[in-house]
Amino acid sequence: MLIDNTRTIGVIGGTGKLGAALARRWAKAGLRVAIGSRDAARAAEAAAALTAETGAEVGSGSNAEVAARAGLIVVSVPFASQLATLAEIRDAAAGKILIDTTVPLLPPKVMRVQLPPEGSAAVRAQQALGDAVRVVSAFHNVAAHKLATDEHIACDVLVFGDDRDDRAEVVALADAAGLRGLHGGALANSAAAEAMTSVLIFLNKTYRVDGAGLCITGELDLNAGA
Repeated sequence: MLIDNTRTIGVIGGTGKLGAALARRWAKAGLRVAIGSRDAARAAEAAAALTAETGAEVGSGSNAEVAARAGLIVVSVPFASQLATLAEIRDAAAGKILIDTTVPLLPPKVMRVQLPPEGSAAVRAQQALGDAVRVVSAFHNVAAHKLATDEHIACDVLVFGDDRDDRAEVVALADAAGLRGLHGGALANSAAAEAMTSVLIFLNKTYRVDGAGLCITGELDLNAGA
């Protein structure tokens, strides 16, 4: 699928590790990006640094401002901040795809799977936002510190959503970030990838791995998912 690079990708929580890394990868791929933050001044600093590094025009603003300007929204905030952030941008997200990257990690036991009562953070997001917003979830299992570099990352991105075309757009964005995006099925299936994050953290500690990821084995017919 071709990506509409006239549309701005608004990265909410774009000054955090994962949000900043994704914004950087997409800006370097020639996509239009704007960084949102609760602190608009901090977002402006991050955008200016990214512009200086990549030569791309990177926008910035508060979370609500960036969500309003964006054609597609990415939410990259801690689980504890998820609902408050979604409430802040709910009206601006109506009619748009919103990519939720939230993993339900509850410190200090981040190596233990602790899914919310809704079944997953993604389903919780959809319930909070309502049917006017098309929630897709992705980017749960890629190490942010690796994504922040230019190195190739052997990590697949499982993309979950109830609309196949919406998922396909996010699969293409994962590919543009130098990863391999794969359809993972319905939004409810996001529970599997969210839970796997705690398992990966455990593996990192137990086996001294620098950012374990997830790779799907076998000869996949990627055209079948197009």
